[in-house]
Amino acid sequence: MKQNSVGSFICLLLSFYGQSQPREYDIIVRRGTVYDGLGMKPFVADVAIHADTIAAIGDLSSAKGKTEIDASELAIAPGFINMLSWADGTLLQDGRAVSDIKQGVTLEVFGEGLSPGPRQRKAGDPLWTTLGGYFDHLRKKGVSPNFASFVGATTVRTYVLGYQNVKPTSIQLQLMKKLVREAMEEGAMGVGSSLIYAPATFASAEELIELCKVAGQYGGMYITHIRSESDKILEALNETFRISKEANVPAEIYHLKINHQRNWNKIDNVLFKIDSARKAGLKISADIYPYVASATGLKERVPNWAQEGGFAELRKRISNSAMRKKILYDMEHGIPTRNSDPKDVMMLGFRNDSLAKIYNNKRLDEVARLHGKNADETVLDLLVADRSPVGAVYFLISEENMRRMLQQPYVSVGSDAGAPALTKNFTDQGIHPRAYGTFARILGKYVREEKLLSLEEAVRRMTSLPASHLKIQKRGALKPGYYADIVVFDPKKIQDHATFENPHQYATGVLHVFVNGVQVLKEGEHTGAKPGKCVRGPGYIK
Repeated sequence: MKQNSVGSFICLLLSFYGQSQPREYDIIVRRGTVYDGLGMKPFVADVAIHADTIAAIGDLSSAKGKTEIDASELAIAPGFINMLSWADGTLLQDGRAVSDIKQGVTLEVFGEGLSPGPRQRKAGDPLWTTLGGYFDHLRKKGVSPNFASFVGATTVRTYVLGYQNVKPTSIQLQLMKKLVREAMEEGAMGVGSSLIYAPATFASAEELIELCKVAGQYGGMYITHIRSESDKILEALNETFRISKEANVPAEIYHLKINHQRNWNKIDNVLFKIDSARKAGLKISADIYPYVASATGLKERVPNWAQEGGFAELRKRISNSAMRKKILYDMEHGIPTRNSDPKDVMMLGFRNDSLAKIYNNKRLDEVARLHGKNADETVLDLLVADRSPVGAVYFLISEENMRRMLQQPYVSVGSDAGAPALTKNFTDQGIHPRAYGTFARILGKYVREEKLLSLEEAVRRMTSLPASHLKIQKRGALKPGYYADIVVFDPKKIQDHATFENPHQYATGVLHVFVNGVQVLKEGEHTGAKPGKCVRGPGYIK
């Protein structure tokens, strides 16, 4: 059957779902162009919701809805899945997840190295100690999006080993594996790592393989911020493939990119290595955010050895004249890797308001001039003065490379950000525009304007592709019997507005969003509803 006749056939077939007799549904979204999430040719149809479920798709002209929405000239798609979300923190402050709901995100996935559990019980902090405990807490609190999480390899390591650069003993490794096993049974999606950050960087491949073997026993996967996205990216990919193979688990690369212009010409080798691993039988995937800059702390310019023991120990070393001299020597000589040019680093956020007023949104070269020292000395002084890692944006990514990566069929989407709102507790903080614009930017700039992807393919990347990687049942596609996580948007108008200079701006063009059949966005405005549920991994034991 030819592809452009497939959509018509599906539309005709689906028109019979639920149509043996006229009936009433809770909601009918009428006359929209349905993008099913599977990449099939779109078709015009009605979509009916009953309770938390998609009840019917097709010609529902003989049926009635208690609520009806006219979606003429609008797209109807499955809710989008954010494969790399830091909303585990922002949801505790504001459960509405406004910036993501306004882009059509209905599932937030946490766990890039750090996860909300397991954690040691501390005095005055009895809310939860396990990942499952966090899931229960968030569910009872009430949030708008669905949520899921990997168990963080860093979280497990610090639970057992603290922030030290040590190899676990056999007994300690067994305890780490026990923690992973418990998290998998509580519903973790697998193991997540972030290997450029201390103390994660102290973990060996062998340690990660052992943790991933446990996740694999429960059907979980491995997802990783690889050990280098710069000078040693090819070696970092090899390590990822090794972990996938020896632990016998699928592996995903967080926010696929190549940092520093000196490495941009490695794009062909990077894509070739991933394609070769996939052809050899490894289940390798990746996700991406559509920006030419990343965001992390200024402390990542400091050698990892100096960060052993945690941030307080780093500040002590900086304050020790002999240690400071050694740190500066390594920074100058590019250990562990050559630092980015100060002009490519923009100050994002300080804890100290007086420092923020002077330096926010300025590039590190200008900050150093104002401070009266070179860039490396300035970084160390700011880390001590602010008593924080100091947020920064790093402009290190090639736009051309990012476009090529976005076109790869195994690449899904993650914001690598929280889900804030335009309220003072969030707007007073510096933030990367990806928190407000990731999904809308792909659909507006790279689909509509640049035509890098068809709309149906972009929707697939945001829905059924990540759902299949996570082994999520009954989400990620528009099918009768699936959960009613649905987004209705205008393909001609969807647009991001957040910029690096003015990041706190909502995206526009998404009109309606449903999570588990409950409307959380109506005519572009948040309804305040909080129907989000925990989506648990394949190893979950009730």
